[in-house]
Amino acid sequence: MLRRILTMAMVAVVLAALAPAASAGTAPPGGEGGQPIYAPGGVRCTLGFNVQRHGTYYFLTAGGCAKAGLTLYADPALTVELGTVVAVTNLVGLVRYVDPHVERPGSVRRYPGSQDITGAGSPVVGQSVCRSGPATGVRCGTVTAINQTVRFPEGTITGLARTNICVEPGDTPGAPYFSGGIAIGLGIGGGIGNCSTGGSSFFQPVTKVLAAFGVNVY
Repeated sequence: MLRRILTMAMVAVVLAALAPAASAGTAPPGGEGGQPIYAPGGVRCTLGFNVQRHGTYYFLTAGGCAKAGLTLYADPALTVELGTVVAVTNLVGLVRYVDPHVERPGSVRRYPGSQDITGAGSPVVGQSVCRSGPATGVRCGTVTAINQTVRFPEGTITGLARTNICVEPGDTPGAPYFSGGIAIGLGIGGGIGNCSTGGSSFFQPVTKVLAAFGVNVY
């Protein structure tokens, strides 16, 4: 009986040693709104909002990262792949996660802490909004104008909202603009001034982007 018990114990040890490492569970890479993301060629942007469609998970970004077929990463060394841009509209890209059926956090970083995003809305003049970005953290202000037209090197974009929220060079395109738990827009660029003397910034209303891609925030 003792020999049988010892033999069974040895078999259990061998089976445990042969078990694949994946059994320990390795979470696929994911991101949260407001964090920096990277593309080949030294391109840096900001993750806007995580979105989903029928159980498939994506995120939104903008600027140099919004190019169809481009692979985006969580680190500047380009070793942790986040996903691939599958569609682009008005300088905003829809990025499908590397493991698209695993849910990612539906929140935005507040540096510190997080803000859960539960819905989306359109900007209104006078509305209080905040922006999250890796360079200056969370900055808040108000919407000062809507339906603005701005010329960018990539082309002219219409229908933008303007705010009195400042930007700095490190505040890259794609930064999420939100009001409480409501997603409002994605930073496009074109900021005027800086955070020392005051300034302004523009964003693409997120409801138009969601409709164009057929996705929803959480």
